[in-house]
Amino acid sequence: MNVLNEWTALACKELGIDPAAVDRDQILDLTKEVAHGVARPAAPLTAYLLGLAQGSGSAPEDAVAKLITLAKNWGQATTETLTDS
Repeated sequence: MNVLNEWTALACKELGIDPAAVDRDQILDLTKEVAHGVARPAAPLTAYLLGLAQGSGSAPEDAVAKLITLAKNWGQATTETLTDS
């Protein structure tokens, strides 16, 4: 078992989460997009925000898709935000 698999298993056990409910690769893809498209420190923050969204009842796949799209379009999103009055 590699370190990432072991960490995932032990963290899930500690938090009472079913490891089968964790799509680790999807989360890693999301954080990669955010780290490269926005900023490295935004990646763990985004993962935390995703957890909050799931806790509020958002479907994980929908939330991940929205966040990946936002990261990929970051330049356009920030331009629009800065020009909003």
